[in-house]
Amino acid sequence: MNYRQSLVYLDQIQNMGIKFGLDNVRTVLASFGNPQDAYPSIHVAGSNGKGSVCAMLSHILALHGRRVGLFTSPHLVHVRERIRIDNKPISKKDFSLHLSRLKTRIDGLLTENRLFTPPTFFEMLSCLAFLYFRTKKVDTAVLEVGMGGRFDATNVVQPLVSVVTTISEEHQEYLGDTIAQIAAEKAGIIKSGIPVVCGAEQKEAYEAVRKKAVEAGAGFDGAFLGKNRLSEWKSGSGYAFLYRTGRDQYSFTPSLAGIHQGRNASVAIAVCERLLALGMKLEKRKIIRALQTTRWPGRLEVISKKPLVLVDGAHNVEGAKALRAYIKEFVSPDPVLIFAVMRDKKAEDMARILFPCAKKVIITKFPYHKAASPEDLADKAAKFRRKILVEPDLNRAVAAALREATPAGVVLAAGSLFLAGELIKILPKSEAA
Repeated sequence: MNYRQSLVYLDQIQNMGIKFGLDNVRTVLASFGNPQDAYPSIHVAGSNGKGSVCAMLSHILALHGRRVGLFTSPHLVHVRERIRIDNKPISKKDFSLHLSRLKTRIDGLLTENRLFTPPTFFEMLSCLAFLYFRTKKVDTAVLEVGMGGRFDATNVVQPLVSVVTTISEEHQEYLGDTIAQIAAEKAGIIKSGIPVVCGAEQKEAYEAVRKKAVEAGAGFDGAFLGKNRLSEWKSGSGYAFLYRTGRDQYSFTPSLAGIHQGRNASVAIAVCERLLALGMKLEKRKIIRALQTTRWPGRLEVISKKPLVLVDGAHNVEGAKALRAYIKEFVSPDPVLIFAVMRDKKAEDMARILFPCAKKVIITKFPYHKAASPEDLADKAAKFRRKILVEPDLNRAVAAALREATPAGVVLAAGSLFLAGELIKILPKSEAA
């Protein structure tokens, strides 16, 4: 398959939806000699912040001269962003080559009845990443869980460290009704004897992760509990932080905006201290430099300056609260908000958190089959009807927001990384930052 044919093939299997269980992934990877075992890995689960933590860890390791594979989701502009080495997306040629190899092998496994159903979209990309990283001889892979943890396609690795960031109420139809149940599912990445770093702070989530670690005989670090302490203060247009651990203290100003990124950076530091304990040679000055230079698109990213347009992938209640805190501290009063979410999100709660911060809210949708209907979103946020404009066409929604903001105003887009990616694609080049 060429690259265009590869994208068509992925579109076809994307409609298969979600399937739980690791049998398919294990069967496919075993047929290739288990490429995921060819290099050490760091495995990161959680509700919010896991992508940022992965980006930070990848950059930290790269600054130490390691060849780093990075697997994340979702993508913003093109699917190849999900699979990177030294922060460079996989090439179209390599992407098509490895996907073709996978398709041929899977077709054979299905014919032989060694597979009974084809792998899903996410399973296919996970297998592709594992193969690519082995081919390119990475020194370390940093792997972001897609959803949950226990049955996630990435949960076939024996990592150096297992990481659980924050926990919030999401994907409850798959993961459970309570914070504790969701945390337990995400903690399903914990393996026997492999150290765990936990960035969860709610008691129920923290205890669920700690319990899993104890049951697995795994060393456990609560990133913000025990000896670990994080202090922050406002510094110019952002925040500065001091993170104290039982081993050292780290003073830093993250390159990624928002007070929540200080917490993500602290989780990354806690992981580094675990790696140090395992014998990996890491330097404090390089860890700090990485935190202060990490780039991760779609997280409070400026994509235009006249007017100022910020996009943020806040996709659940926890993300919306973090974004609201940033708006109140650093965004000019009354921004124009472009808002779109997935159908399975708590849109009413997110609206209650974000809509009061905006002078105008333009509700739209992005081109994805799980995107929520703008009309349904408007109904759920009826108490804000006086400031709401429903514009299902995203291009027209952006144009309306730019008119409302005027050159001196601020446009903020939030609700989904899918929305952030679409805005990055469609914003006029003359307006780009």
